[in-house]
Amino acid sequence: MRAAALYGILGPLSLSLAMSALLATPATGRPLAASTTIAATTATASPPSATAPAGAAGAPLTAPASPATRSASAVPVAPAWNSWSGSPASAATATAPPGDAAAARGVALAARRAAERGIAFRRCPRAEALAAPITCGKVSVPLDYARPRGKHITLAVSRIRATGPKARRQGALVYNPGGPGASGMAFPEYAAEGAFRRVAAAYDFVGYAPRGVGRSAPLSCQRPSAYAKAPTSSPPHPTAAFKRRLVARARAYVRGCVRRAGRALAHYTTLNNARDLEVLRAALGQRRLTFVGASYGTYYGAVYATLFPGRVRRMVFDSVVNPAPWRIWYRDNLDQSVAFERRWRDWRRWVARHHAVYHLGTTADRVLASYEKARRRLGHKPAGGVVGTAQLQSAFLRTGYNDAYWDPAARALAAYLHGDSEPLIALAVPDPARAADDENGNAVYTAVECNDAPWPRAWVTWNRDNTALARRAPFETWDNVAMNLPCAFWPLKPGRPLDVGHLEAVGPRTGRVALPPVLLLSAERDAATPYAGAKELWHRLPGSSLVTERKAGTHGVWGGLNDCVNRHVDTYLLTGRTPGRAASCAPRPEPAPLPAPAPLPESGKQPAAIPGTP
Repeated sequence: MRAAALYGILGPLSLSLAMSALLATPATGRPLAASTTIAATTATASPPSATAPAGAAGAPLTAPASPATRSASAVPVAPAWNSWSGSPASAATATAPPGDAAAARGVALAARRAAERGIAFRRCPRAEALAAPITCGKVSVPLDYARPRGKHITLAVSRIRATGPKARRQGALVYNPGGPGASGMAFPEYAAEGAFRRVAAAYDFVGYAPRGVGRSAPLSCQRPSAYAKAPTSSPPHPTAAFKRRLVARARAYVRGCVRRAGRALAHYTTLNNARDLEVLRAALGQRRLTFVGASYGTYYGAVYATLFPGRVRRMVFDSVVNPAPWRIWYRDNLDQSVAFERRWRDWRRWVARHHAVYHLGTTADRVLASYEKARRRLGHKPAGGVVGTAQLQSAFLRTGYNDAYWDPAARALAAYLHGDSEPLIALAVPDPARAADDENGNAVYTAVECNDAPWPRAWVTWNRDNTALARRAPFETWDNVAMNLPCAFWPLKPGRPLDVGHLEAVGPRTGRVALPPVLLLSAERDAATPYAGAKELWHRLPGSSLVTERKAGTHGVWGGLNDCVNRHVDTYLLTGRTPGRAASCAPRPEPAPLPAPAPLPESGKQPAAIPGTP
């Protein structure tokens, strides 16, 4: 996150896609459980086909390059997976209180202690690469909120003070870029960016690394060098043999998580992320929380708002995850694959319109043929010995996160097909310097999503659903499977997703304070967090306001190129006023081919993800 990616990517990220690429940044610029044997199930599979969006090997749930790291109407649900996923009518069990009284008492105790101790902000450790006037500190939280006097872990926090007069300051603005597994430590760097200056004058910009991320009790499931291994393969329609290897790798990955994390593994959950946020609020000395969450950050922010409505001051949810309990997380990932296919076609159509520049084809199908030609060639001989078909897919997945990748991707593909592999290598080769961070982010992503909710335990279900889905959405479906498949073999009992917005789900309370209006932001063609999710949360939070960026698909819209969206956010954060129940903004300008290659965006998913990865 150089000026840092603000947004993390929600949902599965391709395992081969660097976590940094999945994070959104301000628009400046997933062992041991028994299951059906693979041998028995692959016999029922249709001929090879498929890839993945929001998670471990598919696409992450982080907003891309605008601070922030699917389509205007509800994403169609294929009958193939309806048989496993619950429906709203069958979700009664999801409304049961997921947290017990002991955990609730533990949060209250931890928050009181945090308020008493505060945070000692000092010069940031060199590892954070954050220069003055940004300062860093730590907050102690219980590993297990049901045992608040037991083991504690510390969360790394960063802050830069508001730049405006003291009389106009409004306290702390806390930011989370998503993931799960993304760090918001670089968020204070955005205070100097033009799109954020008005808000930065009124608020301290506060970022932090959620539990398991970065220096916050980091979680790991395998050696970074093994995680970053390249070249690797990513077939859109895998053979039975490839699927057997996929299952074996998922089981081995889970064994690594259990071996490295031990009993702590059970405590990486969305519920605990929301509880940690409450303790952070108290440690910052804030009576109520002002929060911006992108991608996955919108989900645990909404969980926080359901658990602690009286502690909410203002909340902005940018690029919204579908919070319906029956969609967390298996169906959300299936929906994501569908949405990435649509966005993938958007890019190809754009390239076709600029055939005179790129010479990749005059129609979307001909551009696809050019991409497939490159994929077949890389399957025989990886570029530079390091860019195989998996690295190619991960690099081009970024075009679904942020328009800023459209020109670089087209240029790299065109150059490769004309004999120059260097631009493609520069675009797609994994960065060894990022390997440890990327492995850490993927480990947290996996633990949180596998712990949060039930997943199909039988391979036959995964194989059936995704083989069918890949026939119409091959670009990301099977990469998404690769990222999330460890959840099929997760040894821990899964939780039950909170019924977001249903306050009775957390138990009766006397004198409950109503949730203040919150602001939702969504692009109609967002692939990582399809637009249907924003509408779902909008209906679940009475009084919320939905700002839609029409006909656009960049993941993470705050701080980006759309002044209309930015004005709505500024007005809300500075005054508390929303634009009514709903508002629309015209799309940002479509990118144009550049006269010369431009520097690659900082964030893999979108160029702006910390506000503005994921």
